[in-house]
Amino acid sequence: MSAIYTMPGHLIRRLQQISVSIFSEQMRSEGIDMTSPQFAALAILEEHPGIDQATLAGLIALDRPTIGGVIDRLAAKGLVARKVSETDRRAKQLALTPEGTAMVARMRPLVEATQSKVLDGLSADEQAQFTALAEKIARLHNDQSRAPLVMPKRKSAPPA
Repeated sequence: MSAIYTMPGHLIRRLQQISVSIFSEQMRSEGIDMTSPQFAALAILEEHPGIDQATLAGLIALDRPTIGGVIDRLAAKGLVARKVSETDRRAKQLALTPEGTAMVARMRPLVEATQSKVLDGLSADEQAQFTALAEKIARLHNDQSRAPLVMPKRKSAPPA
């Protein structure tokens, strides 16, 4: 048997393909035309309304050209609204429309079920271990990504 089948990079690529397939099938079965990155954008916009496209890209680890297409498609579906920033005329602030908010609420339980399906066959402890290790590797190598995850700056507490 070829060593490629046990190489982490090969396995990660295969798992990503499997995850996308499971997500796509789950959404298709519910009559929802949505990709995983589109859902991620909606979910983050629900948490951070009014952010700009570059900030959103960092929060979901997508490159700028990709986030542009994601937002264009979500806007065309009537799920995201864009408006020119009051502080930077070149930037557009993003927010969910009422339809976008409803879509996030509709999709959230489906997405959660999909995540469980991706890890079917693992015990609860194995699922937690897998997730913790995958998160650790992603965090350790974030700076090597062509689209690194950029977490929001924490607001400091006011002086006492």
